[in-house]
Amino acid sequence: MNRNIEDRFFFIKKMIPKNVKILAVSKNQDTSYIEKLYKIGHRDFGENYIQEMVKKYKKLPKDIRWHMIGRIQSNKLKYIIPFIHLIHSVQNLKQISIINKMAFKYNKIIHCLLQIKICNEKNKSGITHQEASKILENKTYKKMKNVKIIGIMGLASFQELEKIHNEFSYLRELYNEYQNKYRHYILSMGMSRDYNIAIKYGTTIVRLGTLIFGDRKKII
Repeated sequence: MNRNIEDRFFFIKKMIPKNVKILAVSKNQDTSYIEKLYKIGHRDFGENYIQEMVKKYKKLPKDIRWHMIGRIQSNKLKYIIPFIHLIHSVQNLKQISIINKMAFKYNKIIHCLLQIKICNEKNKSGITHQEASKILENKTYKKMKNVKIIGIMGLASFQELEKIHNEFSYLRELYNEYQNKYRHYILSMGMSRDYNIAIKYGTTIVRLGTLIFGDRKKII
């Protein structure tokens, strides 16, 4: 698509069901590109690194909804707690406890997703269904008042089409179970290369970076 960012976004938006939220992954993208989407009404942006997110937060309008989609660095969480909208990548009770403690200081409830490992690639992290269930059933977690798990997230295999279908199908089944048992309402799966498959399996959020912005510019 040889279009500017705004045209690409509108083109993509037409192809995606209205009940599926588009999360524009702005990692390594210049803030001017985020501003272009902001001016046409888009508000949800995802970042992988806390330091980069904080720099952008300081420069950009304060009604942007920032999503943390990268690996969590517990010692840096304090910098995003005052403004974060949703953390997609929680993987253990220690992280949840830290988030709860920090959120208490700001009198906030921080919404989070558990990142489930659905493929065998080494660079894709996450926890098992059993580990997730232990967290959700943990008595300490159930007593926390400033953090809430509201869904799950997963990263599929890079290229093998059959595997991607199987991985998203599995995550959807797990989501159905958690939706009924824990009242979860967010399923975050699907990226620029596989978002159409994720939509088929009922994702509620697709994380789109290069499809919207093109290649990463490594500028903020």
